[in-house]
Amino acid sequence: MDEIFKQTLLYDFYGELLTEHQKSVYEDFIFQDLSLSEIASMRGISRQGVFDLLHRINKILENYEEKLHLVERFLSLKKDVSSIEEIVGRLKETDPKMDVSEMEAVLAHMRELI
Repeated sequence: MDEIFKQTLLYDFYGELLTEHQKSVYEDFIFQDLSLSEIASMRGISRQGVFDLLHRINKILENYEEKLHLVERFLSLKKDVSSIEEIVGRLKETDPKMDVSEMEAVLAHMRELI
């Protein structure tokens, strides 16, 4: 999994469990694409301090995932929904008269949830 994508997902799932300071620094680095030096300058701390804080935040987020597996479950569910959509598509091709509208409605609802 792409590292930035992984970090974003971890933050999406567990970011609210971080302190306001941790969230702010992490968002500056990941979402605002600020450099360590820029963040350090803005916050009046050393570049090394920002680096260490980001490293700790990543460890915190990864530890939450190791314990809760929410990102893993989300990605698995997303993959399963795609597989079901493919199966429903094949069913429609095989028997165009088959009414799959109920399955499609359930899939649409599942897509909204993920």
